[in-house]
Amino acid sequence: MLYLLLSFCAGLGITFQAGLNTQLRTALGNPVLASLISFAVGSMALLICVLVTTGSIPPLASLTQISWWKWCGGLLGAFYVYAVIMLTPLIGPANMLSLTVLGQLLLSIILEHYGLLGFSIHTVSPFRIAGLALLVSGVYLIQKY
Repeated sequence: MLYLLLSFCAGLGITFQAGLNTQLRTALGNPVLASLISFAVGSMALLICVLVTTGSIPPLASLTQISWWKWCGGLLGAFYVYAVIMLTPLIGPANMLSLTVLGQLLLSIILEHYGLLGFSIHTVSPFRIAGLALLVSGVYLIQKY
């Protein structure tokens, strides 16, 4: 139950992040700079978390052993932050975030169905398809009204 609550709170945080980053973009007049600052602040917070929880940073030699494609999550994170900063003022936060949730759910169902990227296999079922259809309907209603 705690994990579900934390997941819900993360969703609340993403909504606040969209608003805060949009305000930062307005104040700076530059969406790329706003994205960079958002990432830099987040990176500093994560560095503090690493140092507090582990007490050290792994040696550079061990980091170079990681496959190149495993570093691409940061690129996708940068794209997400930039897209939110650019698109939220244009389409509104409800549209932006409902579409991102729809995209996340659709891809997560595909990744789980095939067990890609190390996820446990959870085959697509009629109930999962129905849940996805309900989410599509919700996105439509949010955009329409």
